[in-house]
Amino acid sequence: MTGTPAERPATAQTPQLLRALCHLIALAAITWWGFASWPLPWPGLLTGLAFFALTVLLWALFLSPRPMLHTDRFGQGLVELLLIAGAVGAMLGLGLFWPLVAGFGIVAAVLGYLAGAKR
Repeated sequence: MTGTPAERPATAQTPQLLRALCHLIALAAITWWGFASWPLPWPGLLTGLAFFALTVLLWALFLSPRPMLHTDRFGQGLVELLLIAGAVGAMLGLGLFWPLVAGFGIVAAVLGYLAGAKR
C-alpha cells in the first residue's frame, strides 16, 4: 500500500485511527491519574498538568505522524510501550477493573505494532 493518504483505502487507515484513539485514552488516563492521586488544589493541579504536558511532549517528539525526533521503529516502539505501560499503571492506580486494563494494554500494543510495521 503505497501512495498518498488520499489514495489509500479506508481499511488501511483503520489501525492508525484505532492507535490514535488508544493514545488519546492513554493521555486521558495519565492526566486523570495525575489530578486524582494528589490532594487538590495545588499538588493535584500541578501534577495533573505536568503529567499532561510530559505525555504530550513525549508523544510529539517520538510518536506523532510527523515526529520531531526521528528514530528507528524500535525506538518508537519502546516509547510507545512506555506510554502504554504508563497508561496501564495509571488505570490500575485509579482502581479500574484489571481485565479491562489488561485488554486495553494488549490491544494498544498490538495496534502500535501493526501501525509500526506498515511504516
